[in-house]
Amino acid sequence: MNSQRPKAALVTGASRGIGAATARALAGRGLRVAVCYRSNEEAARAVCGSLPGEGHVVLRADLQDAGAAESLVHRAIERLNGLDVVVNNAAVRGHHPIATTDIDTWQVDWQRILKANLVGPADICFHAARYMIGAGIRGAIINVSSRGALRGEPDMPAYGAAKAGINALTRSLALALGPHGIHVAAVAPGFVQTEGTVARLAGPEGDGIRAQSPLGRVATAQEVAEAIVYLASAKMATGSILDLNGGSYLR
Repeated sequence: MNSQRPKAALVTGASRGIGAATARALAGRGLRVAVCYRSNEEAARAVCGSLPGEGHVVLRADLQDAGAAESLVHRAIERLNGLDVVVNNAAVRGHHPIATTDIDTWQVDWQRILKANLVGPADICFHAARYMIGAGIRGAIINVSSRGALRGEPDMPAYGAAKAGINALTRSLALALGPHGIHVAAVAPGFVQTEGTVARLAGPEGDGIRAQSPLGRVATAQEVAEAIVYLASAKMATGSILDLNGGSYLR
């Protein structure tokens, strides 16, 4: 590894919310960033254009597609001339409460959500880790889990299960990759104020959601991003799942 090469990061789901805030935070620390998006190219390009520094790129990937993770990692390595940090943030959701959902919808949602939220990130970890091992890079993989992985998601059980799988993946890979100098950790946010949640927080549910935390508010995307950036450099935190739910769920 060339010690003079600028460090590089791949952030999935980076066109908005936590991913966009993480891309900005990493770029602010001198990393070149691959801003990965699934459907909103315009937003991803706006995020990329807002990043400090040079050499950032925009990449598209739908992690539900076979081979998408491998292609994404290889393109990021090629465009950034290396890869030191991976942030698995992209996720999809779907409501399928068991008492009212038909079996066809149930099965489709489970397949879709597990592919995007667990299998895709696992494949990204595989290809990124194999590259880092071969290149002798003492890198970092940070996964974005959820409070729902710990407390359960009654209306979105596939989402909760996938995020619980992310926790297990994080701990397993921390043990497997530690001997290669690669550390792996995760953040588990509760409710976060993003473009996707602003309407709900402003509506009739908002006060109840904020009241779940003794702080009386929800996290900002920037707060989660700061935790991700910290974990990306905190090698002794390997295997950790850092709760960021404002005390709304304690374990």
